[in-house]
Amino acid sequence: MARSLRGFTGAGYDKGRPLAVQAAWFAAQHVLFVKWWFPARWRPALLRAFGARVGQRVLIRRGVRIHWPWKLDIGDDVWIGEDAWILNLEPVTIGSDCCVSQSVLLCTGSHRRRSVTFEFDNGPIRLEPGSWVAARAVVLRGVTVGTGAVVGAGAVAHRDLAPGAVLTAGGTPAATPSAPAVSAVSGKGATA
Repeated sequence: MARSLRGFTGAGYDKGRPLAVQAAWFAAQHVLFVKWWFPARWRPALLRAFGARVGQRVLIRRGVRIHWPWKLDIGDDVWIGEDAWILNLEPVTIGSDCCVSQSVLLCTGSHRRRSVTFEFDNGPIRLEPGSWVAARAVVLRGVTVGTGAVVGAGAVAHRDLAPGAVLTAGGTPAATPSAPAVSAVSGKGATA
């Protein structure tokens, strides 16, 4: 198939705010938000000023990039590590007690590979409470990372992860340790 990027229309993608608000956010992000000297305790307030829903005790480190704050919902007690990039063309929801580690990419954008004009194929991302996206991992559009699930360092999550699942960089779910067996006699964990 011959691709014709000149014909790209961007159909179906709504930026969600007028151009003046978009420009104000880009200025605030690059002049203040990403800088090492900008206090971490002020980052949630700046996101809220641009329409994000941000819970309590949220820690956002330096270098974090957020495409559209008004498409971001963060629960309580969330950590977002240095240089993480939330490319949220569509909504991103990060549940309470989640950890988004250093250099993680949450990417809601994609393209239809069979479209001659390479039109968007975007979708939201949801990190359920207690999930962890480890260093340099990627979560792609349309994915839900279940409660307590882990996207391991360097892994790419292109499908939903079940609650408690662990995805390794090899692309396969790792075995999740089972709880120790309980002895009917003593009520204590039995060992094999």
